[in-house]
Amino acid sequence: MKKLLLKAAALILGALFITSCADRPAKGKHVVFIGDSITDGNWGCVNGYKPTSAERSHTDFNHIYGHSYMMLIASDFQAKHPEADYQFYNRGFSGHKLADLEGRWQEDVLDLNPDVLSVLVGVNDMGNHFRNKEEDDTPFDYEGWKERYRSLLLKTKEKNPSVQLVLCVPFLAKEGSTGQLADYNDRKEMVTRLAGIVRELASELDATCVPFDTMFEDLIKSEPRPTYWIWDGVHPTPAGHRKMADLWEKEVKL
Repeated sequence: MKKLLLKAAALILGALFITSCADRPAKGKHVVFIGDSITDGNWGCVNGYKPTSAERSHTDFNHIYGHSYMMLIASDFQAKHPEADYQFYNRGFSGHKLADLEGRWQEDVLDLNPDVLSVLVGVNDMGNHFRNKEEDDTPFDYEGWKERYRSLLLKTKEKNPSVQLVLCVPFLAKEGSTGQLADYNDRKEMVTRLAGIVRELASELDATCVPFDTMFEDLIKSEPRPTYWIWDGVHPTPAGHRKMADLWEKEVKL
C-alpha cells in the first residue's frame, strides 16, 4: 500500500512539474514579423491556405515559420543562439494592406507583446489602389496612411515602451508580369512614396529601417538576368529572400 501511495504521489508531482513548465513563459525575446505575402510564406498552412492566425497551425514545426525571409532569420538566430531562447512569430498574410494589419493588430501584435516588431507593408496598398482606379479615381491618402501606420506603432510602444521597432521598406521591381504593366512607372512612383513615409516614421520613432528597396535595386543592377531576384516584380525568389534575411540581420541587433 505504501509503495502504491508513493508511486501515486510521484505521478502527481511529475504532472504538476510538466504543467508548470508548460505554463511558464519563455524567457527569450519575442520577435514578431507582420506584413503581407512576402512575409507570410504560407506559415502554419498545413492543409491549404488559412486566412487568420487562429486557423493556422502553431504546433507543426514543419510549417511554423513558412518559407520567406522571416523563416531564414528565425532559423539563423535560433540555431546560432539556442541559449537565448528567442521566440519568433510570423504574422504575415497574403494580400494584406495596412488596413488589414490594423484590423488584426490586437491579436497578432499587442497580444504577443513583442520585444522586437518587424513590419513590411505597402505593396498591396498600391496594388489595391490601381485595381480600383477605374471605378474610384480618388487620390491615394498618403497622409492618412502615415497617420494610421504611426498610430499602430504608438499603440505598440504604449504596451511595451522598450519595444524595438523594425520598419522594412516596401519595394517594386520592373521584372516579371509587374514590370510589363503599362502603368508600371505610376505604380513604382506610389511605392516609392510609401517607402519614403516608412523612412520618415523610422526616423521619427527611432526605429531601425531596413532598406529592401535599394537593396533590390542594387542586386538587379549587379545580376541583370530577368527575375533572378524577384520573379514577378513583387515577390522575391528564394535567392531574394536570402538577401532580405541577410540585410535584416545586418541592420537589426537583437
